[in-house]
Amino acid sequence: MPAQPDPELRTIITDPNGAEVLVRKADQLGQSLKNAGLTTSQIRALFGEVRQIQAQWSMGGEHQQLAARRLVLLKPKMAYRARKERGKAVADLVNVLDPALDEVIKEKDMARKGDHFKRFVEFFEAILAYHKAHGGQ
Repeated sequence: MPAQPDPELRTIITDPNGAEVLVRKADQLGQSLKNAGLTTSQIRALFGEVRQIQAQWSMGGEHQQLAARRLVLLKPKMAYRARKERGKAVADLVNVLDPALDEVIKEKDMARKGDHFKRFVEFFEAILAYHKAHGGQ
């Protein structure tokens, strides 16, 4: 059963005015994940796939439909990574990204889904940036 997103995650993904919440939450997560021993390469393994989906999405038309499918298929990839990696740091990241991704996936309107996906990418980028800013390796 998917985890229920906290209201902050819903705001980050669905509210165009949620940037302040995004920054605050990403800062907290970046530091927490760094302290849990998450490495930049572990983050980038997932972030690289998100960037590929983003590139495909930006091509529009049929490519957006394929990218939306890849978003759904990202969930089992994240689950696999969370189980495969030693320690719980990747699982901690996935436990945040998974419900955030659900907020994107459940949107039926493709224009709004695109906006939600853009905010998901911004959130992921901010987590990565704060992880590095807090000394993550």
